[in-house]
Amino acid sequence: MLARVWSAAILGIDAIQVGVEVDVSGGLPGITLVGLPDTAVQESRERVKAAIKNAGYAFPMRKIVINLTPADLRKEGPIFDLPISIGILAASEQVEPQLLGDHLFLGEVSLDGSLRPVSGVLPIAAAAQRLGMVGIVVPKDNAQEAALVKGLAVYGLSSITEVGEFLAHPEKYQPVIANPEMKWHESEFKLDLKDVKGQQHARRALEIAAAGGHNLIFVGPPGSGKTLLARRLPSILPNMNFDEALEVTRIHSVAGLLKGKGLISDRPFRSPHHSASGPSLVGGGSFPRPGEITLATNGVLFLDELTEFKRDVLEFLRQPLEDGFVSISRTRQSVTFPAQFTLVASTNPCQCGYYGDSVQPCTCTPRQREQYWAKLSGPLMDRIDLQVTVSRLKPEEMTRSSEGESSSDVKTRVQTSRKIQQNRFQQEVRVNCNAQMQSRHLRQWCKLDDNSRDLLEAAIKRLGLSARATDRILKVSRTIADLANSEPIQIVHVAEAVQYRTLDRVT
Repeated sequence: MLARVWSAAILGIDAIQVGVEVDVSGGLPGITLVGLPDTAVQESRERVKAAIKNAGYAFPMRKIVINLTPADLRKEGPIFDLPISIGILAASEQVEPQLLGDHLFLGEVSLDGSLRPVSGVLPIAAAAQRLGMVGIVVPKDNAQEAALVKGLAVYGLSSITEVGEFLAHPEKYQPVIANPEMKWHESEFKLDLKDVKGQQHARRALEIAAAGGHNLIFVGPPGSGKTLLARRLPSILPNMNFDEALEVTRIHSVAGLLKGKGLISDRPFRSPHHSASGPSLVGGGSFPRPGEITLATNGVLFLDELTEFKRDVLEFLRQPLEDGFVSISRTRQSVTFPAQFTLVASTNPCQCGYYGDSVQPCTCTPRQREQYWAKLSGPLMDRIDLQVTVSRLKPEEMTRSSEGESSSDVKTRVQTSRKIQQNRFQQEVRVNCNAQMQSRHLRQWCKLDDNSRDLLEAAIKRLGLSARATDRILKVSRTIADLANSEPIQIVHVAEAVQYRTLDRVT
């Protein structure tokens, strides 16, 4: 007898429907599995055989052929254990097949027949709803994740036996109900800008970066507070809306990092070590998986000690920083991952770390300093909007007990500025903040008067700015004007934006 069970496979951060066709017929006992299965799927034959027996069913001692469609799509992971098990039981007439046509099944099975959670349930549930499926059957630990998708009946079950009972008597089971209301709260790290003493210039740059989604780099000697400042950026970023939170949750689901958390409401903060490889940063592998830049989508990617990263690894960031996504091509497939993040980096001014310091003398030669900065290419630095020098704190700043402005106060101004930008770009696609503006947006929203234009032209000549760097200045100027609640960009806004290009130099 032939049975078909619907499941799904992950491609990028989306899901594709997969049909699990099982034929149980005469012939020598054995299981043949076709349809480009990987090793984990091939191994499911032994897991499924033991699970069916230990769940109280009879494993058919006949020839079993299992076909995973479409045949040209590579199938990976243990996600197909449950649909294969149900397909074998349906083909051998041990479970009712009525619900198999409009329900989607997924889950890993243990040898005792229990169901274990799998990754990527949220995008699969979204695909099931999009395909018009009535419901989805998942392991109990994945139920709350799948229930985030509205309009889809989600059944979280704990074993193959329970799935069989559900197929026989669906009226006895109630769909899982999730509360999609998002409770906004402070980051779990409880970091606050009020802990930062002094550094008003750097604090101002942090506020501008948060308000406009601009990339930022801090340059300063060891102990000046670069990392301290960078780690507090998430505390002043605006709250995510539902669509942003859903996208972040989907990404973490595919990466296997959700761990039953439900909807993620905090903006991501990713801080990979400087020994990270290119694929770990941008994503990759035989079966492409999201990298750090995708996991940082709608949040912050923090690269501490930027010059310690390999130059070729940093060059991988150029295209995602410009486009907001990364495409990874393999022989059999090509996937696109989102990469709309704010880059925050920190580095010392030289190899010894004390060039320009007011207390500790620098021991580097000009040649060593030149080689040190050669690790960062011009095109990469062009893509960093705010280049900020962080100086050593003065003794009186280190010893005074007064607190700085809190993150909540700064966040209020940031959110006001973001609302202005949302209204400005409400008719645009994939443009939510000033940092994402393209050339046509600059012509429309970043018009300068004669005095501002003269100042900008002088800066271009003096600093040798590229066209991209000039556009970055205009975007930052627009954000500074928004923070000041000013519709026209004034000369003071341009002047402040220009001073954040401290690392530009004539090439």
